[in-house]
Order: sequence, then C-alpha cells, then structure tokens
Amino acid sequence: MPSSTDVLVIGGGATGTGVLRDLAMRGLRCTLVERRDLADGTTGRYHGLLHSGARYIGRDREAARDCAIENQILRRIIPHCIEDTSGYFVSTPHDPKRYAEEFLGLCFAAGVPAQQVRVSTLLQREPALNRGISHAFEVADGSADAFLTVEANVRSAREYGGQTLLYHEVVDLIVEAGTVVGARLRNNLTGEEFNLACSAVINAAGAWAGRIAAMAGVAVDIVAGKGVMVAFNHRLVNSVINRCKQPGDGDIIVPVRTVCVAGTTDESVPDPDDRSMLAHEIATVLDEGEILIPGLAQARMLRAWAGVRPLYREQITTDDRELSRDFKVLDHVQRDGVAGFVSIVGGKYTTYRMMAERTVDVVAKQLGNTMPCRTADEAIPAPDQRRLFTVGAPLATIEAEQSYGDLICECELVTRQRLLDAWQAGATSIDDLRRDTRIGMGPCQGGFCTMRTAALAYEAKVADPQQSVAAIEAFLQERWRGIQPILWGDQLRQARLDEQIYLNLLNVHPEQPQE
Repeated sequence: MPSSTDVLVIGGGATGTGVLRDLAMRGLRCTLVERRDLADGTTGRYHGLLHSGARYIGRDREAARDCAIENQILRRIIPHCIEDTSGYFVSTPHDPKRYAEEFLGLCFAAGVPAQQVRVSTLLQREPALNRGISHAFEVADGSADAFLTVEANVRSAREYGGQTLLYHEVVDLIVEAGTVVGARLRNNLTGEEFNLACSAVINAAGAWAGRIAAMAGVAVDIVAGKGVMVAFNHRLVNSVINRCKQPGDGDIIVPVRTVCVAGTTDESVPDPDDRSMLAHEIATVLDEGEILIPGLAQARMLRAWAGVRPLYREQITTDDRELSRDFKVLDHVQRDGVAGFVSIVGGKYTTYRMMAERTVDVVAKQLGNTMPCRTADEAIPAPDQRRLFTVGAPLATIEAEQSYGDLICECELVTRQRLLDAWQAGATSIDDLRRDTRIGMGPCQGGFCTMRTAALAYEAKVADPQQSVAAIEAFLQERWRGIQPILWGDQLRQARLDEQIYLNLLNVHPEQPQE
C-alpha cells in the first residue's frame, strides 16, 4: 500500500483511467482510487456510442468538433474497443424538415464529416427502419466497449508504473495552508482507513466531482442528468441510428456487441447514485424508439438501466439539455485559491483522452514536468493483438481454440480461462467479472452462467461455499434491478425459468434491491 504519490487521481471511469495513463507515460508517480470497480459509474452505464460529433452540431459546436477529432484517435489507439458500425441521422415524419435541410451545413461548420445517402440504400442495409424516412445522412458513429477501454488504459498505465486502488473511497482531502497535500482513504472491503500523501489531486469523479470538490472547500456545480436505456436481445440494427433533430429523449439506437441499446431519457436528479427507473421513462424510450423501428416495443428486451451524466453548470438554465456536453478543466488555485487540486468536469466517453491530456498538461506544469503528451500517438495493443472489433470475432476465437467445452457463458462466449484471468487481475465479485468479460449480459441474464461461475470460484479456491452462495445472491439481485422494469413477454418467461432454477431448485433467496 503506497504512503505517498506524486498525483492522486480520483475516479475509475474512462477519464480517470485516461488521466492515469497520461501521467504515468510522462514519468509521474500516480495512483488512482475508485470506491468500487473500474467503470462502475457513468462510463459503464451509457449506451456505448462512439460519437461522430453530429449529435451536437446544432447546440454545442465545440463539443461536436472535439468528438470528431477524438473519434479518429480512439479508432487508432484502442481499435479492439471500437466497432466501426457507421451511423445515420434519419428524418422521420415526426422530425422537422428544416433541420434535415440544414444538417450538412451544420456538420461542415463544426468540422464533422457527413454525407447524404439515398433512403432506399439505407433501407436495404437496415430494413427494420421506418419506411417513411425522407432524408438520411451517414456519419462516422461507432460503438465502443467502455469496460475494455478502462481496462486497456489501466493496463498501459501499470506498464509505466501507475497504480490503482480499487474499492478505496476518498473520505476526506487533507488541506494545509491552502494546499491539498493528501487524502484520507477507506478500504471499502476491510474498513481500514489511512492517509495517502501527494503533491497534487486530480478530481475525475464525474457526477460525484462536486462532492469531492467540497472536501477541498470549493464549489463545483455538477448537474446529475439521469438517463434510462433499454437493451434488446439482438441487433435490431447494425448501424447507429439517430433522429435528425435536436437531441431529445429516446432518439438513438446503438448496436453494442450482440445486442442493441435504445435511449435515452434526461432528468436531473439530486443524487448521482440515483439509479431508479420509472415506468414513464421506460415508456418514453419504447414510444420514441417505435418512431425509428416500428414494432420495437414488441421485441424482446433484456434489461433496463440508468446512468448519470456529469453536466457542469456555470450558469443557471431552464433546460438541462441546454447544458454543454463539452468539458472544462478547473484549476482551483486560479479559480478558488486552493493549490494542488484540479477538477475535470463534463465531457463524453469519446473525448476522454483529450480531457485527460488537457488536465495533465495543467498538473504537469505545476509539478515542473515538461514531458509532452503521447497518448494520441501510442496505441494500446490488445492482449490478443485484435484490431477493430467485429461481431464474429469472439466466436472465431472459440472455434480457433476449440474451447467449446470451456464455455461458462454461451450468450457472451466467456470461457473458464477468461474468468480465471479476471480473478487474477483483481475481480472480487461476479459483477466485477461482468464488467471484465460481459458474463451474464446476454439473453439469459445470468440464468445459467451465474451458478457455473460460482462453482468455478470454489473449484479455483477463489471463494468458499458460503462466499460462492453470497456471490450468486448479490449478482442475481443486481440483475433483477434491471429486469424488473421490463418484466413482460419473453423476458418474463426467462425470469420465471431463472426463478425455478435458483429459488426452487438451488434454494437461493436473493433479497430484492432497495432503490
């Protein structure tokens, strides 16, 4: 356990792990702390879109330009985390014709590549779409695996000497004579508390950044914008599909690995830990999704979930959708007279690397470090040397290795060895394994793979029998949270089967989650 570090990074999402990698590559001693697992917060709870920038051309040109630039960089440095699905903005009978007429001009002004395509050509590629579409524009959207992204950044950072402390929470910042000189940390697995001294703290806590800033005695106004999404059990579309209008509720569908995600809503909540899902939010996603794909509401849903956007508010607005999706680096010595403390707020997954670079530039200068940023130029090799993700790649790997008999999760093609590797890397629960391997994220939602995983944990001496049962209960409880709001049709039948397996056959009784 380190007693000191040059820079303490708070937050284990895409931005925090990107910051850690940048710091380590510049030769700074750096430690990242995260109160739960990597990507447990906003990064692991969004719809998986790699932005082309076109979504923001109407209201937020700077954010659009940043997304367009970083889109190409991420394809180059973390290709195994990206699928080149392409993307389309389509004008349905419910969308304003004028926006479609202005779309290409707005894209050009923001530096976002786009081209108009024949509607008939698009409908050949995506036959499930609304036949009443009048305009279609192709952009460089893609889909991204956020869990793989943070893992890649941390793996690279560790190679350069960076450290991580997972399941460690900042309970207070230590401020002496107007300078942040360390933090009081608590190990959330053992309850142990200790101090970690540092020369600088980077607050990359996303929606929780305001709480961290308050520990240093400064105010950072973060609006927690809750968004609800729904995943379907197969890819209704193979390209990202957006409504051609100003961003609104339920106006995008993203193919992610073997599923697709429809979303999202936008509602301000006072607590960034609020993951509740209300019936009207689910209904909004389905009703609006029907405009893009008639019959979508009758397709089999896997689960719903809520994520919280960290929107930085510099001035009062009447509509939170008017808040910029761009990011801002707050140097608190200039802003508030508190040295050794910098916050990075706002932004998107797509711009995480740029956000990290701008933040580390500020901190490196304060610490007298003159090494340039290299994160845009140095790719992070995939463990298996894969390039851009393709849908058939996991199955091709299973076939090449002849590892059918080692499958623990048939839905997501997860083998015994992948789980063992994840435990070796520090996973402490089945939900951690889900983030590392996607186990339990397929159509059965853990129905068959949960008990197999628990059995493997016992076999590999990762857990004793009592711990294995507790792991099953905790994971099923978390899965139930997302299944309950969409419990009808085929997913209800799946839930009943899972109930028969775990409740009636195995006598496992997970408690219902409390919101």
